[in-house]
Amino acid sequence: MVSEFFVVEGGNRLHGELRICGAKNAALPAIAASLLTADDCIIENVPRIEDVGIMGEVLSSLGATMEWLGEGRLRLNARSVRSFTAPSELIIKNRASFMVMGPLLTRFGEAAACPPGGDIIGQRPIDVHLVGFAALGADISRQKEKYIARADHLCGCKIFMDYPSHIGTENLMMAATLAKGTTIIKNASSEPEVVDLASMLNKMGARISGAGTNTVTIEGVEELHGTTHRIIPDRLEAGTFALAAAITDGEVTLHDVECGHLDSLIWKLSEAKVEVEAEGDRLTVRGGGKPDPVNVQALPYPGFATDLQAAFGVFLTQANGVSVIHERVYDSRLLYVTELRKMGARIEVSGQTAVIIGPAPLHGTMVRALDVRSGAALALAGLAASGTTEIADIYHLDRGYEDIEVKLQSLGAQIERVRGSVPAV
Repeated sequence: MVSEFFVVEGGNRLHGELRICGAKNAALPAIAASLLTADDCIIENVPRIEDVGIMGEVLSSLGATMEWLGEGRLRLNARSVRSFTAPSELIIKNRASFMVMGPLLTRFGEAAACPPGGDIIGQRPIDVHLVGFAALGADISRQKEKYIARADHLCGCKIFMDYPSHIGTENLMMAATLAKGTTIIKNASSEPEVVDLASMLNKMGARISGAGTNTVTIEGVEELHGTTHRIIPDRLEAGTFALAAAITDGEVTLHDVECGHLDSLIWKLSEAKVEVEAEGDRLTVRGGGKPDPVNVQALPYPGFATDLQAAFGVFLTQANGVSVIHERVYDSRLLYVTELRKMGARIEVSGQTAVIIGPAPLHGTMVRALDVRSGAALALAGLAASGTTEIADIYHLDRGYEDIEVKLQSLGAQIERVRGSVPAV
């Protein structure tokens, strides 16, 4: 099979400066939000990644348009939406594409999509979406693989979410913008990307308060209009490169960072005796030899981000002692451990807990990216390993990182994208 893979030569300390892109997890709901109006929506600071392209294909299939106006700038228009059914072959590629359901339902009274796909990191129940739509007055049915929601009009209500899903919160928040009356979402996600979407929706004429807390209130309005909105910096990209600096004992300064969104990572790096300076929109990370072992729990925001757990696990393989990671968000997020063991990592897994024994010399070998974040973690492992690491299935990284190998190269990493036969893993 001919595909693309990364070849990484380890042993180089990363040094230099890098600008962080706009957040993937903020750009995707912002694109979905453009379905709420017939006007143009301009979104700035959008990363050029595969998941954004997939969302563009979903909108195109519905009759909307998405075009690049320049670097990081999109124009979206949903004036000519002619279909309310999202194609299954696209929805299964990207879980965020399920967020077209809320805007379509509230604006047009109908929406249909299959359960979302994306990564193999565990169960992503959509009950919070469907139960919320039903509470707002929608009739929910299922035909083959698709869920169908219909409503003459939605009515505001109180919704309690079983789990603070950020995609669920965003989907219900968008659905409630055009509902009659007031909607209160309890146990809502407080992630920065939810706050960013609420900011965009308010610019469009919505009346949303409480975003960033566990209770979000939406007062329904008659209609929304277009706007221009700039996406917040990607805290997960920033965290990935911060850990790349730490694991290679390098020194990297990241620009356009919202440092407050990385409090949990900064705290844990500091606890491990990594030097971190956060000032304004600049974050500098300096490695200082073998880090101290630390314990980490991956939790919903503002807890330690599950999307940085794998990269942090790689970092902890070099710690001088025993560290423990507890994964509290996704039940299969620790699958990447199998790939790290191939490189010499000493990690024991029991349920949702990984015990990491360091320092463990890592050795280059052939490994496979299992999802977006584990792929990035393996790239970091390759930077810290001796010899050559080959990483297959890097299409996962392309879904969430813009030119990750180019950015690593700019910091002194030896990493190349190669097209050819996929290495045996």
